[in-house]
Amino acid sequence: MKARAVRTGHRMAPMADQAKVVAAQRIEDARYWAAPRLESAAHGFEDQVAPKVSSMLSAAAKRVDPKPSHSRRWPVLVLMTGLAVGTIGYLFYRRNAQQWTEHMKDSASDASRWVSEKADSTATSADRMAANVSNKADETSRKMS
Repeated sequence: MKARAVRTGHRMAPMADQAKVVAAQRIEDARYWAAPRLESAAHGFEDQVAPKVSSMLSAAAKRVDPKPSHSRRWPVLVLMTGLAVGTIGYLFYRRNAQQWTEHMKDSASDASRWVSEKADSTATSADRMAANVSNKADETSRKMS
């Protein structure tokens, strides 16, 4: 019986080795598959859950703290500074917009003047050519008669 078991063991050894290799490949494939998903889940946890837990713990710490905050002036100061910077930015924007509009009006005027001059010179040139053709036609008709 022992000899039969040993023979069966020898026959099964290659299959066991092959099963070991296949299992190792499957485990590696599973790791390749799982790694990006775990990374994505970690980022999702960091981006969504962790901030909520952190804010909840901070709120609890503020409620438990026996010493109240001293200054409430800094939020007003920050607000006023922000309003001042925003107003200055708006004024610069308006000034630049007016300068740009004036510049575009001047450019459009210059372009209009240039087109008008070109149209006039083209019309004059066309009139001269028409007069030349008319004169040549008259000369040719006189020579033929």
